[in-house]
Amino acid sequence: MAQSALPTSIDFAMPPILHNEQGHVRTVGVEVEFVGPSAERTVRALQGALGGEVLEEDPHAFALRGSSIGDMTVELDSRILHPAKRKKVQGRVLPRIAAWFGFAASYLVPCELVSAPVPIDRLRELDRVLDILRETGAKGTQDGPFYAFGLHFNPEIPRQDAATVAAFMKSFALLNPWLRREVAPDPTRDLLGFADPFPVEYIRRIAAPDYWPDIPRFIDDYLEANPTRNRDLDLLPLLHHLDAARVRAVLPNEKINGRPTFHYRLPDARVSDPGWSIAPDWNRWVAVERLAADRDRLDSVGAAYLSFEGEDKSWANVVEQVVLS
Repeated sequence: MAQSALPTSIDFAMPPILHNEQGHVRTVGVEVEFVGPSAERTVRALQGALGGEVLEEDPHAFALRGSSIGDMTVELDSRILHPAKRKKVQGRVLPRIAAWFGFAASYLVPCELVSAPVPIDRLRELDRVLDILRETGAKGTQDGPFYAFGLHFNPEIPRQDAATVAAFMKSFALLNPWLRREVAPDPTRDLLGFADPFPVEYIRRIAAPDYWPDIPRFIDDYLEANPTRNRDLDLLPLLHHLDAARVRAVLPNEKINGRPTFHYRLPDARVSDPGWSIAPDWNRWVAVERLAADRDRLDSVGAAYLSFEGEDKSWANVVEQVVLS
């Protein structure tokens, strides 16, 4: 049975640290995966509702520049279908062949809509995009047995220092059982291996109240336990931004674009649900930020986790009290 969508009237929570180190309101990018309308049809619908100029990058990748809620791109979510983006990929795919294959693959490969970073206090405006996608006939994870589409957030890190990186990672790992219970990602995504949780051994390592490493050690520990982008919180773009050489020494061929953001990829994209909003999933992310900003509570929760002997389901009930308080 499809999960019911929450109404769009829910408020968007603000994180405890709203501004970055330069004093500007932090930004967040949003990614939504879906099937149904083509990339071109989707971007034309967005242009009709939001204005702006459409730029064709190839037959299956389009950009909308200067819309009323900022820039965005829409493309089939497969790198092989976009020859201009394959400069660092082995081999060649001729543009005409890629275009033909793209038309065939469009029935199986999802489109991905990616917004440019928007100020966090304007995040509500991106809910308008969901209405446009629904009106265009877009389908989400719940609409097919083999659909495994995600909603991703890319929130800017408030401070680019070791303590902030470690605090966010600790907070997310400790709250993850609660997040997974509340988000309830579609089983298909687990079956197909999307957004895996972190290994328990790694969580126990970083949960320790005395684990506050410098950036080089944090990156080394992370890569040793997580040499993959397939995590529900993908830190590789952030770590690549902080120390590209260190990351590339371990993952020379991985597709990573360094940027000073987290890449939260646990929630489902339920585009066709009437009233579906990104607000509930964003607010759950803000719970991670709140715990990360409270060092004493974070250390206490980490110590409690190390002494806890129950299952994830029971731990979710424990940390729920932290979230709600």
